[in-house]
Amino acid sequence: MILKNKTIFITGIGKGIGKAICETSLKNGAFVYGLTRTRKDLDAIEKNLNLKIFIGDVNNVNLIKRVFLDAKKNKKKITGIVNNAGIRFRKPFLKITKKDLNNVFNNNFFSIFQIIQEYIRYLGKNNKNFCSIVNVGSIVGKIGFSELSAYASTKSALTGLTKSLSKEFAHNKIRLNIVNPGFVKTSYYEKFKKNKKLYKWTLSRIPANKWGEPEDISEFIVFLLSDKSKYFNGEDISIDGGWLSS
Repeated sequence: MILKNKTIFITGIGKGIGKAICETSLKNGAFVYGLTRTRKDLDAIEKNLNLKIFIGDVNNVNLIKRVFLDAKKNKKKITGIVNNAGIRFRKPFLKITKKDLNNVFNNNFFSIFQIIQEYIRYLGKNNKNFCSIVNVGSIVGKIGFSELSAYASTKSALTGLTKSLSKEFAHNKIRLNIVNPGFVKTSYYEKFKKNKKLYKWTLSRIPANKWGEPEDISEFIVFLLSDKSKYFNGEDISIDGGWLSS
């Protein structure tokens, strides 16, 4: 259990990759603070004594502060964060409004920026623990897709943030890495599969000839949260079945 005695904060645990990260972290011995948007998401999450769930929006800074205050109060030092929560946004470029752009950046970039700021303040200047921040990006941010320009922009920005902070805070024992999933069987998979032509095209682009499972992502992220990855810092890692190299 590579996360034994560690406390991890994970956003977006209600479904898909976030749910898998939460479950894999618990299986590996961690105490998890999980954030999910609505109470409805709780139906899919198994109860666990080592899991404390907060319900609300990642943009709510006061809610994020409550998580860190709870950790201090209960003497559970948070040594890892996974910024997984985000929204997928598809729209033709010329139809994207400023309101659209603000919404997707608030959810996919600015909220993460704020969470990391609050986390580093929580750790303090004299942090003595090795800490790991993992940001969840996307291969869309690496290569761009038609009608996903706004979404791709947020993920590209997240890469720049990750790399910059990995240099700025390495002296304080804080590591930052970004993981870019390819096509993974999350909540949109079944709907996507109904478009047979598009689904067949995606498979033709993946050398592995299959979509990934959420656990393919969560297992690696748990490794990045553990002390076994202490020399990983500022890395930009894609888990895509070979898409980017095809």
